[in-house]
Amino acid sequence: MAILYDKSGQRITLHTRTTTYQMGIGPYGHLLHYYYGKRAEGDFSACLSYRDRGFAGNPYDAGNDRTYSLDILPQEFPCYGNGDYRTTSFRLKQENGVYGCDLRVKEVRVEAGLYTIPELPTVYAGTKEAEGAETLSVILEDAAANVEVTLRYGVLPELDVILRANTVRNIGKHEIVVEKMDSASVDMLHGDFEMIHFSGRYGTERLMQRTRLGEGRFTVGSLRGESSHQHNPFAMLCAAGAGEDHGLVMAAGLLYSGNFTISAELDQMGQTRFALGVSDEMFAWPLAAGESFTTPQAVLCIGEGFASVTHRFHDLVNHHIVREKQPGALRPILLNSWEGCYFDFDGEKIIALAEEAAELGMDLLVMDDGWFGKRDDDCSGLGDWKANEKKLGMPLKELGRRIHEKGVKFGIWIEPEMVNEDSDLYRAHPDYAFVIPGRKPIRSRYQLCLDFSRKEVVDCIADRIISEFRDVPLDYIKMDMNRSVHDVFTHAPEWADRQNVGRTLYRYVLGVYAFIERLHEAFPDVLIEGCSGGGGRFDLGMLYYTPQIWLSDNTDAIERLQLQYGSSFVYPVSTIGAHVSAVPNHQTGRVTPLVTRAVTAMAGTFGYELDPARLSAEEKTMIRKQIQRVKQFWNLTHDGLYDRLSAPEGEWNPADGTHDPDYMAWQYTARDRSEALASVVFIKTHCNAPTLYLKWKELDPDATYRLHLEDQNRELPEAWQLPEELPAMTGAVLMEMGMPLPYQPGEYNSLLIYAEKAKDGQG
Repeated sequence: MAILYDKSGQRITLHTRTTTYQMGIGPYGHLLHYYYGKRAEGDFSACLSYRDRGFAGNPYDAGNDRTYSLDILPQEFPCYGNGDYRTTSFRLKQENGVYGCDLRVKEVRVEAGLYTIPELPTVYAGTKEAEGAETLSVILEDAAANVEVTLRYGVLPELDVILRANTVRNIGKHEIVVEKMDSASVDMLHGDFEMIHFSGRYGTERLMQRTRLGEGRFTVGSLRGESSHQHNPFAMLCAAGAGEDHGLVMAAGLLYSGNFTISAELDQMGQTRFALGVSDEMFAWPLAAGESFTTPQAVLCIGEGFASVTHRFHDLVNHHIVREKQPGALRPILLNSWEGCYFDFDGEKIIALAEEAAELGMDLLVMDDGWFGKRDDDCSGLGDWKANEKKLGMPLKELGRRIHEKGVKFGIWIEPEMVNEDSDLYRAHPDYAFVIPGRKPIRSRYQLCLDFSRKEVVDCIADRIISEFRDVPLDYIKMDMNRSVHDVFTHAPEWADRQNVGRTLYRYVLGVYAFIERLHEAFPDVLIEGCSGGGGRFDLGMLYYTPQIWLSDNTDAIERLQLQYGSSFVYPVSTIGAHVSAVPNHQTGRVTPLVTRAVTAMAGTFGYELDPARLSAEEKTMIRKQIQRVKQFWNLTHDGLYDRLSAPEGEWNPADGTHDPDYMAWQYTARDRSEALASVVFIKTHCNAPTLYLKWKELDPDATYRLHLEDQNRELPEAWQLPEELPAMTGAVLMEMGMPLPYQPGEYNSLLIYAEKAKDGQG
């Protein structure tokens, strides 16, 4: 069994394949946290230290025992009101305005299978893992505060993950207000830790940041109504100096797409508390008698080194979060119209793009923004989800049919959560938008946010879009969101006197999820890609609804190296929307070889963002080969083990604790170690440069691997062209010494190196 409850010893132990999580019921009924780390047997409660500490409050039950204090002891669900002055995970306000509660264990239950949460995404057990999956429920109660809290733990032993969520229920007669409630909190008794998080901005998302924890609280999060470009709802607490293959690493991710907080606090006794959940700013959830509230789900995982955590999260996302009818199936190689023509197109232009896409071997043509309403720029039309047949020159149904006749699938862009003031929808329903009464709204990209916390607003937009697409031969939808949420105020009459703003942002996210579920129900065979100005809502929760997300609006291949590097710690290749764009790049003006743009985009779902009519014959030939290459290696790149072999310029290299600005490299390896593919992009070139060595990972050390250069920059002078076959090497040599990288002059060249295990007798 994965969950063991020792009733006599008052201990609860969760075992996964390689980890152990243990908690226990203290002498006065508090739920204490004992241990989370490598798998181990034994009673960790003996590791707790009880001493009289000055200014540390003691429960009244303890009498004259001043050694028992919740301000010192590690807790499983720290709450405000029990004597703990550290960061708390639960804060409650009673009807009389009094804050706080003192939760004690009431009941412990163990059940087979994993729990689910209504209206929210949750990890699901696959067929193979379902038999060993279990759920632990620990019910806590404070009878004086009339509140009951159920802590839920889902265990998938073979995946080495623990799933956390909490439910609070009002068991009294009077209304109470939940002002803070985390999804998970873990106390570490000792250790020198660093916190790794992923920050950024629009166009530069998920840059790895590494912070040494000192006394105090370190917090990241979002207040933008979405998980945001600025921070991601995933972080790691690791031993100081941890690298790819060494050092304890605890990772935590939140299946939620709105405001969140992740914090790490080093307290006065050298203990560290790591917690995550919905942000408590602009959050207040009133509960009438009998009502309850459940947090989003959090995922906890511990491993030795970053690579182990990455492998587990990639498997979790691919097989237990993303929902697909055919898991692992080849996704369509697409051509998106945006950077090819922006708003300047008609139906014939889109059909011409489809014809070019088919001729190059692409599978899907996506018509981006500008096909609906009065929409020739950013200033108008959002909310009017009716095809502009005058602009297109034909009905949407006919456009889709003609694109299919060209031999490619048809995709289309929408932005359902937004509205322009210059739109029929806003003129008819100004109350549908987030606007504070008596105040002019904050604009962004000339648009306002629709109030998706209201079911009638979600239904209105869903009905219009579904009706418009009902008879269209549609294969793909790109769902965008191009501003952060502001001016939060709902005009829903039923919430007028019950914490109007405090529930709105949370219910907004539930509305987004409900909207996408309606799209899935209406178009079960349509692939939906998420987007929010690129990566502004790239999170585990959104991946439950959209199996791939546009990584960033920044399509520069060299800039993308950093973005893909940071994202790779948790998000697998199959989820990362990545395209080959035109040069000079539209965002940076950089000129990068076509080969390198493709090598970079192969670390994602792959597609193109350009106008094929502007390509040379040689470039078109190269693109056809690139598409063949992507399909050839699809299973390897999307289901193999992904490893980082170096870091981009200016980033900390977790492999060996150094900075490596000369090249960026990563590797895909088959699960049976029979083959691997390494991608190398040279960031800097030098005169008389020293030889660079590429250390591979995950190979069979005793096997010999034949090495083949799959692609290279043919624009280089003939003297610099490399032989396709490289000397064979054993896995041990490739991993311990590394292969010398052939010198490549010029700017931003790249190598794609295929390693195949040689058959017996071959070298």
